[in-house]
Order: sequence, then C-alpha cells, then structure tokens
Amino acid sequence: MVREISAGGVVVRNQDGVWWMAAIELPADSSAAARQAKRSQGKPILCLPKGLVDQGEKALDAALREVLEETGITAAPITKLADIRYVYVRSWSDGERVFKIVSFYRLRYQSGRIDDISDEMRIEVERARWVRLDEASKLLAYRGEKQMAKRALEYLEAHAEA
Repeated sequence: MVREISAGGVVVRNQDGVWWMAAIELPADSSAAARQAKRSQGKPILCLPKGLVDQGEKALDAALREVLEETGITAAPITKLADIRYVYVRSWSDGERVFKIVSFYRLRYQSGRIDDISDEMRIEVERARWVRLDEASKLLAYRGEKQMAKRALEYLEAHAEA
C-alpha cells in the first residue's frame, strides 16, 4: 500500500464578531468531484485547502503553501489541530490503495484576497470562498475535515482572546 503525507489548514478570521473559515470548491468536472457530487446531490463540493508535503518540507510549511496556492490568502499558524488518516483507491491511474495522513493546522488570516489564485490552480480549485465557521461542519464534504472545522470552532469558543 502506498503512503501519502499531506497538510492543510483551517484558516479563520473574525469580521464583525463572526468567525469565518476559508474553503475551496472542487471543479465539477474532476473525477473525484463527480463521484462526491452524487453523494452531495449536486451541491458544490467544499473542502479545506490541503496538499502533499514536498520532500524536505515541514508539514506546517506545506499547509501554509497550500493555503496560499489554493485560496490566494496568507495565514499565520496558531496551533496544530490533529492528523486525520484514511485509505482511498486511486481511481485516476493505477487503482492502487493509498494510506493517507493529513496534518491540519489552525491558522489565522493575515492578508490577501480570497480566490486570487493562478489560472493553473483552477484545475484543482473551482473557487475559494469564506464560509461561516459555525456552519462549516455542515458544508464541508469530508468527515475528517468536518471534524477539523468543529475543533477549530470549539477552540475559538473556549479561547475568547483568540
């Protein structure tokens, strides 16, 4: 079984007393998106920004890079949330089973305009947008990512100074 290590971020910002989180929509024409769309009855497939950790790269650095590439915004680390683990089958190539670990970090928005991403990135990201953090666990497509949004919200509710 192949192993993959990825990293991603739950980027939060507070506007007028409401916590918002950066999310990405997958392109409707991608094969993974097409499969998921059946499960989400045609709704946009919302995910957290994430991607593979490059050789020699630290997971946090990969999370910050992926956030910038997939959303157009820069973020600062707050803390690590957790790792999620799952197995999937590569449907786009060799049918190999893959054991994947994704390290997620709680990040704070610093600068940039959401969805200001390169044309090349549009293959992976239809668009990036802000969603209310208190609604994110209902909107995100994947169970592990829903849990990360819930953890981020719980942290912010417990740490009013954040």
